Amino acid sequence: MMGSPLSRMLGGLYVDLGKGDIRRSIFLAGSGRSGTTWLSQVINHKGDFRYVFEPFNPREVVTFRHFRSKQYLRPDDMREEFLEPARLALTGGLRDLWTDRFNARLIARRRLIKDIRANLLLGWMRANFPGMPIILLLRHPCAVVASRLALGWRDNLSETMEQEDLVEDFLLPVEAEIRSASDDFERHLFLWCIDNYVPLMQFEPGEIHVCFYENLLVNPEEELRSLFNYLDETPDDRVYGKLLSPSPLSRKDGPPPSVDAWRTHVSPGRLQRTMEILGLFGLDRVYGEGTMPDLSGARALMDGARK
Repeated sequence: MMGSPLSRMLGGLYVDLGKGDIRRSIFLAGSGRSGTTWLSQVINHKGDFRYVFEPFNPREVVTFRHFRSKQYLRPDDMREEFLEPARLALTGGLRDLWTDRFNARLIARRRLIKDIRANLLLGWMRANFPGMPIILLLRHPCAVVASRLALGWRDNLSETMEQEDLVEDFLLPVEAEIRSASDDFERHLFLWCIDNYVPLMQFEPGEIHVCFYENLLVNPEEELRSLFNYLDETPDDRVYGKLLSPSPLSRKDGPPPSVDAWRTHVSPGRLQRTMEILGLFGLDRVYGEGTMPDLSGARALMDGARK
C-alpha cells in the first residue's frame, strides 16, 4: 500500500520547471475512497505530470500541520498562515517525502495535485489561486461509506462540525440532523454529503469539472472525452490501460472495480436512510437508489446555488 522509504526518497528527485505558475497545476479533489488515486493515474497516463500526493494532510505534511483534517475557509479569507502553505503546494514549491512519494517524473513542467482533504477548500482556492483547473470526483455514497467501514476508517465529523463558518455558511438547516447521527454509517454518510455539497454550492457548471467514478467504468469514452476536453489535453491509448490498473492504494486482495459491489454490504434499510439523508442536501438529485449518477441533477444543484 504505502510507498517504500526508497521510493519516497526517489520521488523527490525532480526538477519542476513550472514552479511558481499556478496555470501549470491541475487539482483533483474527491472524498476518501472515491477513486481519486486511480483517476490521478488515468490523468497522468503519459507520465507528463509531476504528481503531488495529498499535500493537505496535516498529520503527514509539517507545512500543513495547523490545518484541520477537513479545513474550510471562506473565499475571502486572506490569512497568510493558510495562503502560504497552499501557495507552496499549488505552485510547485513544496518538497516533502509524503507528497512526492508516488512521483515518477524527473523533469516536469506541469503538476497534478491530488487530495482527499481539500473539498471544503475548493471555493477558497478558486478565489485565491485563479487559473488552476479543478476536478471533483464523485462516487456513490454507499460505495464510499461501505469501503471506509470495511477498512476501519474512523470518522472526523465532530472536528468538521467545530468549524463555525462552515456550519453558518452551509449547514445550519441540517445541523441538528448531522449532530444526531446515530452510528458510524450515518456519520460517514454525512461527511460524504458535506464533502460534496459544499463545492457543488460554490461553483457554477463549467467552473469546475465534475467527474463520476461510475461513468469512468461504464461509459469511459464519453467521461474521458469530457474530462480531457476540460483539461485541453489529448489522451492516447495508454489511458485505457490505466483505467484497468488498480491504484497504488487499492487492496491487493480486493475485487476489481465495480459500480454496484456495495449493494452486498448495504441493507435495504440503510439504503432508504441514505436517500433520506441525501435528500436533506438535495444530493438525491445526483445519486439515488440506482447505481448510476445523474449529471443533470448535479448541474441543477449547482445552478440553483446561485439563484
